[in-house]
Amino acid sequence: MPVVEIRRIGEFEGQEVTLRGWLYNLRESGKILFPLFRDGTGLMQGVVARNSVGDPIFDAVKNLTEESSVIVTGKVRRDERAPGGYELDVTGIKVLQAVPLSDPYPIQRKEHGVDFLMEHRHLWIRSPRQAGVLRVRHEVVRAIRDFFDDRGFVLADAPIFTPAACEGTTTLFGLDYFDEGKAYLTQSGQLYSEATAAALGKVYCFGPTFRAEKSKTRRHLTEFWMVEPEVAFARLEEIMLLAEDLVSFVVARVLERRPAELKLLERDTSRLEAARTPFPRLSYDDAVELLREKGSRIEWGGDFGGPDETLLGEQFDRPVMVHGYPTAIKAFYMETEPKRPEVSRSVDMLAPEGYGEIIGGGERISDYNLLLKRLEEHRLPREAFEWYLDLRRYGSVPHAGFGLGVERTVAWICGIEHIRETIPFPRLIYRIYP
Repeated sequence: MPVVEIRRIGEFEGQEVTLRGWLYNLRESGKILFPLFRDGTGLMQGVVARNSVGDPIFDAVKNLTEESSVIVTGKVRRDERAPGGYELDVTGIKVLQAVPLSDPYPIQRKEHGVDFLMEHRHLWIRSPRQAGVLRVRHEVVRAIRDFFDDRGFVLADAPIFTPAACEGTTTLFGLDYFDEGKAYLTQSGQLYSEATAAALGKVYCFGPTFRAEKSKTRRHLTEFWMVEPEVAFARLEEIMLLAEDLVSFVVARVLERRPAELKLLERDTSRLEAARTPFPRLSYDDAVELLREKGSRIEWGGDFGGPDETLLGEQFDRPVMVHGYPTAIKAFYMETEPKRPEVSRSVDMLAPEGYGEIIGGGERISDYNLLLKRLEEHRLPREAFEWYLDLRRYGSVPHAGFGLGVERTVAWICGIEHIRETIPFPRLIYRIYP
């Protein structure tokens, strides 16, 4: 008797199969039980009739408690009214672990507060909605890798321990690193990707990054995942094309392969279907003017806050690319416009529907003397960046790249309000448990 995953149950119509999973819910109608099982790939309703299976099996199912682990056998039967379109006529059951009535499953089918759910995140992820979000996340990650792999990029991951700040901020998690002094958890793998791009041409790194910002907004985590491509000889314009192609590809892949999850999440997919290239482009100058017309008090030279990004995103039906930010508000390594040194060759991609920035990037300084000057202006320790200066000493070329935040992208695609639901175990400034 084959052991079958629920997601593939339609391939076994009319056959006897074995399911391994957990009891999600149980309904009773007279002498018929309707257990709902989950196995991590989906939900499937069972049918247990006392006169068909006998008292021992019927009573075993009737006495099941929520989230008890089981191995179930039965015959697959099509039924359009059932979840997934199939039912299982149960013929046997083995209970691996019964959740005791004295200590029931904590998350019941009622309203729970966010603090309670986050305290029980290890169990909350079993719910269909949370599991659906994580399946979408998986699809996003797989699509990102396919996109870059198919375009000839080489995965070259960057270290998590770094000797200095990538972006020159104080929002770092520091630790003592043996006899080498202070080390920090990485903010970004970009600087190292610049080195590997000089070796391999087109590269990307993909891993966790850490920001010690004391922010409590729905868009911030202290630990999150970024994919960061870097391309030798590329300019800002080329990297903008790459960024919009990536996002359009990822959204199309999720629409194609995860329609059930998007339906479960009640996502308006028409909003995602609009995310086709080309994406609108807006200079920072024009963005400031537009914001002021819409009531913002932002002045030229200021960085956009969450409300500004939301206001800009609401003007478009797909992500918008804002380019040419002031040099003063960007990182030390950002290239400047030759005729406007106060303007950097940078770009941010803002998602629509209030989800804000999902990509930040641009062209990097390729001139040794200018980079050295910028390090001094930002009061960064030269000795920690000597290796980075070497990249401009030995065969420097124009190059560009960006970072895409996985969690913000998943939040937008899923249409969920808070980024904490986009990663299995979120790390926030007020939470590190579980």
